Amino acid sequence: MKHCAGQIKYLAAIKELTEKDEYVKCVSIARHLGVSRPSVSKMLRCLANSGLVYEDFCNSVVLTPEGEEAVEELFKHYDDIYTFFHKFLHLPHEEAHSSTLLFITDYPEETCERLQQIVRRTLKKHK
Repeated sequence: MKHCAGQIKYLAAIKELTEKDEYVKCVSIARHLGVSRPSVSKMLRCLANSGLVYEDFCNSVVLTPEGEEAVEELFKHYDDIYTFFHKFLHLPHEEAHSSTLLFITDYPEETCERLQQIVRRTLKKHK
């Protein structure tokens, strides 16, 4: 995936908020990420210019098919990495969730894939 860390964090936030509510507003994203509303507007403009969200994001932020594909690719390692933090490191759900999001948004794809492979091999051995 060829998106900057900021774009990835916003895409992850939009995905999470969309799962909770049908309409994702700029103010919801700002609260979720702990950033200002102007920062959200600036990043949404960038995401719209990249074709990841629809242009009319003032009323509700909606991912384009390309944006949904980017989120799907981003989250393809989520379950296994969450397992690492929750089951292997014994972090509580919320901490494991936030650590997983931090990991998949900040670490390179190759690192996510390597951790995913380690988790899967370890789980397979213990069955």
